[in-house]
Amino acid sequence: MITTIIAILLAATSSQAAPERYSAQDIRDGIVGRRIFLAVPFGGEFPLNYRRGGSVDGNGEALGLGRFAKPNDTGNWWIESDRLCQKFRSWYDGRPMCFDLYRIDDKRLKWIRNDGKSGTARIGPQL
Repeated sequence: MITTIIAILLAATSSQAAPERYSAQDIRDGIVGRRIFLAVPFGGEFPLNYRRGGSVDGNGEALGLGRFAKPNDTGNWWIESDRLCQKFRSWYDGRPMCFDLYRIDDKRLKWIRNDGKSGTARIGPQL
C-alpha cells in the first residue's frame, strides 16, 4: 500500500511540466519592443525598456535608487544562444551579462543571470 502511494506521488511530481525556456525567437517575439518590470527584493518593480533597435534603458528613480547608485542608464541588448544579453554604460561597471529566461505564464517570467543570480519579471506593454 505505501509503495503504491509513493509511486503515485512520484509519478504526479515528475509529470509536472518543467518551465518552458525562451528561445531566441521567443525573446524577439515576447521581450523585444516591450517594457519589462523586474521584481525587486524590497518591493516594487524596476522597469527596463528593450527597444527594437538594440538599445536598452532603465530608470530606478521611482524606487529611490538615486541615493545608492546612478538611477538610470542606457546600453545595448543582443541575443546569444537563446539567451538575452545586455551591457549598460555604468551599471555593473559596464560588464556584459546574459540571462536564461523561463516562461511562468503569459505575463511573467523567471530569469537566471550568468553569475547564478535569479529573479522574476513581469512582461509589460509594448513601447
